[in-house]
Amino acid sequence: MSFSMRIFMFLAAAIVWFAAVTDAYASDGPRPFVVVLDAGHGGDDQGCRGKTQKEKNITLDVALKAGKLIEKSLGDSVKVVFTRKKDVFIPLQERAAIANDAGADLFISVHVNSIDRRSRGREKVHGASVYTVGLHKSEANLEVAMRENSVIELENDFSATYQGFDPSSSESYIIFELTQNRHMEKSVEFASLVQGELVSHAGRADKGVRQAGFLVLWATRMPSVLIELDFICNRAAEQFLASEAGRIKCAKAIANAVEVYRDKHKTQNKNNKN
Repeated sequence: MSFSMRIFMFLAAAIVWFAAVTDAYASDGPRPFVVVLDAGHGGDDQGCRGKTQKEKNITLDVALKAGKLIEKSLGDSVKVVFTRKKDVFIPLQERAAIANDAGADLFISVHVNSIDRRSRGREKVHGASVYTVGLHKSEANLEVAMRENSVIELENDFSATYQGFDPSSSESYIIFELTQNRHMEKSVEFASLVQGELVSHAGRADKGVRQAGFLVLWATRMPSVLIELDFICNRAAEQFLASEAGRIKCAKAIANAVEVYRDKHKTQNKNNKN
């Protein structure tokens, strides 16, 4: 083969490669949109308990269902990562690390709410809420954060791991006042989408988008939310969350919000490249 022919073939191959790369970046980019679904609690950490249900089982089933729905609707353009796919305990720090290592575009932690057994009206309280990391602006938000963060006490040497953080001490939550979350705007945006879907599609009462000091969100490096699907201490809500239909509705609400958020930001990224 002559020198000129080798040059011609090299240039032809380079043109094909450049066209392929350009086309990849002009569409969805070279990597899929990564969603990390975190089923709250697990293993020895049962979470909140109702008459018949345990939070850890509800969250796992809803997260797995949401993942399948997201993959079905978005196909190869999305990659779904689970922090757990079975009944095991995963430390909060490790959950966040899974999302960070995956280069996630969204981190979604799924939970079920409850209030203290001594509280009046605990069997009547109901509704969904979606949290972003931030300052607790009410005692109720602080109580939810304290309850969810208390799972670190199941970890060995948790005080050293979390740099002296005490989940039961309100003073410890000053760290959230000193921490800037550069993903706050997008976290709130996605939280609002999920909240809207839980109300409109899953039929949950609207408890609003809130902020509180959740360790699992604080350690992530992407837009992140923590979802409280409803109150397991309310018998009607527990029955809804125990049912296959109820769990599918909650999973579909999450999947719908992911699709809307992803499509919006895919379009924005395209426009920014042009």
